[in-house]
Amino acid sequence: MDIMTSLGDLLKSTGFYNITISQVIMIVVGLLLIWLAVKKQFEPLLLLPIGFGGILANIPVAGMTAESGFLGIIYNSGIANGLFPLMVFIGVGAMTDFGPLIANPRTALLGAAAQFGIFGTLVGALVLSEYAGLGFSLKDAASIAIIGGADGPTAIFLSSALAPHLLGAIAVAAYSYMALVPIIQPPIMKFLTTEEERRIEMHQLRDVSAGEKIVFPLAVLLLCIIFIPQATPLIGALMFGNLLKESGVTDRLAKTAQNELINLVTIFLGLAVGSKLSAEQFLQPRTLFILFLGLIAFSLGTAAGILLARLMNRFSKVPLNPLIGAAGVSAVPMAARVVNKVGLEYNGNNYLLMHAMGPNVAGVIGSAVAAGVLLALVK
Repeated sequence: MDIMTSLGDLLKSTGFYNITISQVIMIVVGLLLIWLAVKKQFEPLLLLPIGFGGILANIPVAGMTAESGFLGIIYNSGIANGLFPLMVFIGVGAMTDFGPLIANPRTALLGAAAQFGIFGTLVGALVLSEYAGLGFSLKDAASIAIIGGADGPTAIFLSSALAPHLLGAIAVAAYSYMALVPIIQPPIMKFLTTEEERRIEMHQLRDVSAGEKIVFPLAVLLLCIIFIPQATPLIGALMFGNLLKESGVTDRLAKTAQNELINLVTIFLGLAVGSKLSAEQFLQPRTLFILFLGLIAFSLGTAAGILLARLMNRFSKVPLNPLIGAAGVSAVPMAARVVNKVGLEYNGNNYLLMHAMGPNVAGVIGSAVAAGVLLALVK
């Protein structure tokens, strides 16, 4: 009898005995994310750790997401306090060249226009919450809307501050749409422009001096402090990383930020986000609406940048190829590469990559500013 009791207790302690159907579904979702990372190479640096973290989060009995569990410790160390996204921004800043934006400052307007997707979706989420009974609060709606910036760290930073219970769905949506830029954006770009506009060639950008590149991050930080101090954590981290790169006197620190720092943080960030893919948090009807609203936000941001570029051409002697407006979302450098690819399809001499990088890096700043505005208005 004692042996049978012991065997029964052993059986009850196994994952096979304790696992639920919803956990099995989420483990399959984690495997799907890993497959997309490995087979399709969709944002593999993040989808793979997020997928693996999602699998770990749904292992029964192990308590991986508990406060003292493996994933719980990582989450509380860097996501709950917003540290990991800021460290990622230091690395992103160290890898970013703001030269195209400095050389053609008007492209900053395209990066700003792309943030329309964020604020448009904020209203849409509140309307759906009111009339579809989804129960989204203002903080929830703001966190969902930031997906439109196509900036994973910013989405994580804002949602961890305003709606941590939605972090898993929001992070997966943000990084998924970043990965799907080559699929989502071209149809919108072609629908909103004429073939003649897509053929527009742009002149070579002027050379930007080293002094200008050093002054730029300091100037942006100063403007942020004056007008939107709530965005200072993200903007400050981004500009600090960029100053390490452009100053020319901290090469070791810049290389560390570009490599070891961002690589290490990316591992922990992905696993921590995956910890929020537990079945009880993710498998809810609201998750599907979050994914849908995120797609709408991203599409609106793409469309707004293109339409503003077309409008600017009506008042400019030097025309812009409106395709570069699609790069206003901050999926760097994927969006700029897609713009370049579509431009070459219609004109073999139309090399738009560097021109598109202007609104692309402006979009990074714009999404961080949008997050600061939402924090100021909502928190």
